[in-house]
Amino acid sequence: MKALILSGGTGTRLRPLTHTGAKQLMPIANKPVLYYALETLRDAGIQEVGIVVGHTHKEIRSAVEDGQRWGLHVTYIVQDAPRGLADAVRIAETFIGHEPFLVYLGDNLIREPLREVVLQFASMGSNALILLSSVPRPEQFGVAELVDGQVVRLIEKPTVTDSNLALVGVYVFDHTIFEAVKSIGLSWRREYEITDAIQYLVDHQYRVSAHVLTGWWKDTGTPHDVVEANRLILDSLESSITGLVDADSSLSGSVVLEPGAQVIRSVVRGPAIIGRHAVIRDAYVGPFTALGNTVQIIGSEIENSVVLAGTRIENVPVRIDGSLIGQDVLLLYNRDYRPHAWSFVLGDHSRADFR
Repeated sequence: MKALILSGGTGTRLRPLTHTGAKQLMPIANKPVLYYALETLRDAGIQEVGIVVGHTHKEIRSAVEDGQRWGLHVTYIVQDAPRGLADAVRIAETFIGHEPFLVYLGDNLIREPLREVVLQFASMGSNALILLSSVPRPEQFGVAELVDGQVVRLIEKPTVTDSNLALVGVYVFDHTIFEAVKSIGLSWRREYEITDAIQYLVDHQYRVSAHVLTGWWKDTGTPHDVVEANRLILDSLESSITGLVDADSSLSGSVVLEPGAQVIRSVVRGPAIIGRHAVIRDAYVGPFTALGNTVQIIGSEIENSVVLAGTRIENVPVRIDGSLIGQDVLLLYNRDYRPHAWSFVLGDHSRADFR
């Protein structure tokens, strides 16, 4: 079985960070979200992977290269404009051929092995298998209605439905999906929707089965989602201390301190990951925080946040919480009044100087 990772989206919900970078390379616990997808596919026994790329193709090619570090063979398929997920599948027909294949959205996180899904599809004789997850608010998602384990209807953000099973962005198809994606029209969003293609299969008596996830999944499409995904990944972190911790500092909980990182006169409470050559001085780093390489936290407090490489935060008088801060940001403070709390979404190379 081959796999197709869809990484051609523009990431509008993650702006301003996606003005300067691909959303699929947003780090979660200091690792690009796309890498988690590649690891998941490798662990499922898949070796041939096509990545559909758009205007950020150079960044993604640079980050993934030929895929050999994961034991994969990667082929890049260029989508010249974002016309929807079904269009991304359509342009991959030459790469896929007549083999069954798994489709994985490149900004998704799924913490459940997919090997069982691959084996299930191979044995069940279905034309399509969609992965679903129970959600508390189905009106915010595309939802599938099932009868005896078979999909009978897909509804996008329903106002009324008896189903709470949302599509999570992982699908397995045989070659009949290409008939479907060539037969549907544009949606109201002026895109070719994968849900319309799957509904075409249902309407034309093809067999569409469902697999309900038992583990969690997360779409990392918004700043809030990135922070939440970071929490979920860090929750299973194992400690590894290879940096420097001075005698006046304390670490508790699960903490990864990467080579060259320094903790000086500071407190770090895990789960937290601190990247290479980062500096924590006279500071507090709280749970569920990921600090990228060469980040500096000086005279400040931060928790439940994601800070990308090269950023410096200095003398902020209140705790930073629930924030997503881009690369090479400078955040400085030196005023008499103290605000109650701060939460930021700052794009790469921003400067916030309160002196």
